[in-house]
Amino acid sequence: MSDKEKVTTSPDTGDAPEHTEDAAPEAQAGSETGPDEIQALLEDARSKADEHWNQCVRLQAELDNLRKRAERDVANAHKFALEKFANDLLPVKDSLEMGIAAAGEDTEIDPVKLREGSELTLKMLADAMARFGIQEVNPEGEKFNPEYHEAMSMQERSDVEPNTVVTVIQKGYTLNDRLIRPAMVMVSRAPASDSPQIDEHA
Repeated sequence: MSDKEKVTTSPDTGDAPEHTEDAAPEAQAGSETGPDEIQALLEDARSKADEHWNQCVRLQAELDNLRKRAERDVANAHKFALEKFANDLLPVKDSLEMGIAAAGEDTEIDPVKLREGSELTLKMLADAMARFGIQEVNPEGEKFNPEYHEAMSMQERSDVEPNTVVTVIQKGYTLNDRLIRPAMVMVSRAPASDSPQIDEHA
């Protein structure tokens, strides 16, 4: 094979470098961002920032409204917490007022009717208290419990075990099992042993 044929059939190595040098400026030119594109990107970023800021402002306003509503609800709860209880007490007051008015008009009061009316009024009051979890503590005959009872005095008793409530001076009350007033009671104790007698004839 002649040298001329070798040159003809050999790959043209000079074309590749020339092609690479021509493509580089084109790629570099394509990667550059013009002023218009930068301005568009800035405006888009500013628009998104404004949108996020508006969302934050709306969220803050909603949180403020929720806080004010919660404060108002708590204030109303404290203010009107006894509304239902007060409504249940009104019939008791009405009954007492009617009893007093009837007693003033009738010069001859029937003790039986007076007692019946008083018992009915007392039952109305007890029912109203029970509906709101108020229970009486009436521990007569029970073991003394310092958590619910307040001992006012001790009494020597041989017919009951020591430390037993023998008399309830004033009833106690609980509200939903929480003590709001202890029962004032008298508590038994064992009789003192007889003093030894001195035999004068000894």
